[in-house]
Amino acid sequence: MADKPTTMFGKDKNPSNIIPTKYTLDSKIKFRCHPGVSCFTACCGNIDIILTPFDILRLRKLLNLSSDEFLLRFTTPVFVEKTDMPGVKIHLDENGRCPFVTDEGCTIYEERPSACRYYPIGMANFHQAGDDGCDAEKFFFVVKEEHCKGHEEDKSWTIREWRADQGVDLCDDMNNEWMQLVMRRKSYGFQANLSEAGQKMFFMVSTNLEKFKSFIFDSSFLDTYEVDDETLAKIKNDDIALMFFGFKYLAGSLFGAKTLKIKDEKITAQVAKMKTSQGDREQEAEKVYKELIADRDALTKQLHKAK
Repeated sequence: MADKPTTMFGKDKNPSNIIPTKYTLDSKIKFRCHPGVSCFTACCGNIDIILTPFDILRLRKLLNLSSDEFLLRFTTPVFVEKTDMPGVKIHLDENGRCPFVTDEGCTIYEERPSACRYYPIGMANFHQAGDDGCDAEKFFFVVKEEHCKGHEEDKSWTIREWRADQGVDLCDDMNNEWMQLVMRRKSYGFQANLSEAGQKMFFMVSTNLEKFKSFIFDSSFLDTYEVDDETLAKIKNDDIALMFFGFKYLAGSLFGAKTLKIKDEKITAQVAKMKTSQGDREQEAEKVYKELIADRDALTKQLHKAK
């Protein structure tokens, strides 16, 4: 089958502002963005800045906000990568600008979203159609928009050096499992729909770790799944560990991956319930069948009398 491209926080159609060349980590580029460049912050408007779970965690901690307050004040719901998986993007102001950008620059620069860090270098994967993206060929591309004067700067470095300078490698490590979930869903196409319950669970894990933690510790979750004490201690006190635990839970609940073990007694109880339910259905079917036979016999007698 033909190779199938996927993009990370980019576009799946090749617009004219993408240079049609594959770059490697050792490819050299010329680019620098700073307050002295004439287009400074011009790229911070009229753009969809999709937020990953790691982005949200970083930003709300920087702003000292709860997930609920951050989502309400600064985001808009959106479907991620043209799937039916719900997420959020930054809510632009009335002028179509990022609310965190001023004339002096970005007020959240130290914790800026992954999408902002990638610019102007995008990353893409090529994998066989139907694959989950494992062992994909990764390459990079350069976005060169007409308004951007950063490409005219004399700063030269490799893509590897650029990514290290921008903190992209950390973002990749934090975002990879989440993006694999999105790409896996995307590979299925629209012939299979994600259930409403699945969408709600994906949204909760992706945007609101506080609610996900409450779901784990304040519901029947731990009565259903086997989670060792060490893991419980980590996810109770470490948001990064909680985030990765959430990705594993989504892989199992949405795609059937064997990431969390259901307790044996729950499986036994469910099997018994199914058997009981099946027995009830069989009894009901037999009852309906007997009623139909009785109705048929009664109708036959009526027809004979009518003759």
